[in-house]
Amino acid sequence: MTKRFLSVAILLMMASLLPAQDAPKEELPEKHIKHNVEGWLGLYTKYRLAPKWYYYGEYHYRRRDNFQSMANIYLRFGVTHIPNPNMEFTAGVVTPFYWAKKDQLDDPNVDNVVPQFRFWQQTVFVMRFDRAKVYHQVRTEQRWAKKNYIDAPFELTFRFRYKISTYIPLNHDHLVPGTLFLSAYEEIFMQAGKSILFNHFEDNRMFVGLGYIINNQIQVQAGYMWTYRHAGNPYEYESRHIPRLSFYHNLDFYQRKVDKFKRRNSTKILRNQF
Repeated sequence: MTKRFLSVAILLMMASLLPAQDAPKEELPEKHIKHNVEGWLGLYTKYRLAPKWYYYGEYHYRRRDNFQSMANIYLRFGVTHIPNPNMEFTAGVVTPFYWAKKDQLDDPNVDNVVPQFRFWQQTVFVMRFDRAKVYHQVRTEQRWAKKNYIDAPFELTFRFRYKISTYIPLNHDHLVPGTLFLSAYEEIFMQAGKSILFNHFEDNRMFVGLGYIINNQIQVQAGYMWTYRHAGNPYEYESRHIPRLSFYHNLDFYQRKVDKFKRRNSTKILRNQF
């Protein structure tokens, strides 16, 4: 019995010393990067309604495939509260519309245009320097989105965005009417939700351009944006090259109301004096 036990033990020890046979490795797919050229046109509005309250709006028109195909339209609405010059809070709704890709347009099971429905919240912190401003923007979105296939369900996902941006005047010491300025930013997008399995990283956007402040109400910016984003499937990514043209429009309805009230009171005072 003892000899048999020793024999088994020796065989086990010898087997443990033998080189293990490597299991066949599963070949992973190579990462595929698709390149695309798009064009984005945008209008940004901020209208003052009360001492610290504003209406905020963004309206975007975007094309892809070397500007040949429609991509999407964004309509973003919100209410902004500015407690001090270095901090802003905004919340609202978004209603973007997404066009199907050009290779899907002839598919009878595809909706050419589908909407999304979103709530969004945003906080902006402003850092002021002698000649420049730096903005830290944190934005969250709750998105009810669907694919372009007919009868596809809406699915809730969550998006988290952080953007750092700067404006540097080139021909003046400060950002005043008549100023040409350098504009640059980088923004990181992350997402989560039950349908988000492997693509928690969504997008990275970098922009550089020039802007000009026409007056206190209007400014324009033009530049180039490069984005690198997940394309929806594992190992598939998209590199986008996007020229952008943006207009910014600001109005102060509250100050107009105050000025009108002052003029009315001044007229009453003059009439009482004579």
